[in-house]
Amino acid sequence: MKRFERIKNDSAIKTYIVKADESLGALGFTEHSFAHVNRVSMMAVNLLEKLGYDSATCELCAIASYLHDIGNIVNRSEHAQSGAIMAFSLLGRFQLDPEEIAVIVQAIGNHDESKANCVSPIAAALILSDKSDVRRSRVRNLDIDAFDIHDRVNYSVESSTLKLNELEKTVTLSLQIDTSITPIMDYFEIFLERMQLCRKAAEYLGLRFSLRINHQQLL
Repeated sequence: MKRFERIKNDSAIKTYIVKADESLGALGFTEHSFAHVNRVSMMAVNLLEKLGYDSATCELCAIASYLHDIGNIVNRSEHAQSGAIMAFSLLGRFQLDPEEIAVIVQAIGNHDESKANCVSPIAAALILSDKSDVRRSRVRNLDIDAFDIHDRVNYSVESSTLKLNELEKTVTLSLQIDTSITPIMDYFEIFLERMQLCRKAAEYLGLRFSLRINHQQLL
């Protein structure tokens, strides 16, 4: 993972991640900075490692996951595509060959639910990990009375884990939700499209996607 560590520590890339998150903050979106990209990268790599993918593939997955949201510095709209183009431009100086860059760009350009496609194992792992990062600490607005439904749903999530069961070939998103803040139905209202995408990503990896909320099996 030496190249991944170089990318993580690169000052320009750090700046782009910070500025992309600042743009989303100005628009009222949840946190998309280092906490998010590091968590997504860790979950995606952990998933592929447990599925038996080689270290080279896992490193490319780590890089794609870490860079997946930099396109928000351009605009929230089409950020997957602009982020893929930015990654294409940035990665040539990190000793990555064209095939490796292509795989990373492919995954970043296909991660957002509006136009997402499971085009590779890396893309599928990125989708599952990105869409599973729902948690209270991503909410920026501290005024509960001023929450919109997205804030309420994220704030209500006290814990979230993505776990692979190799024996049963399932990947399960388990959430603990405070239903005094928002009912479980609100989660589906906001995230149904994401959960459908997670199911497709899991199927691409030969798995079945499962959703548990407050210890109840819902999908």
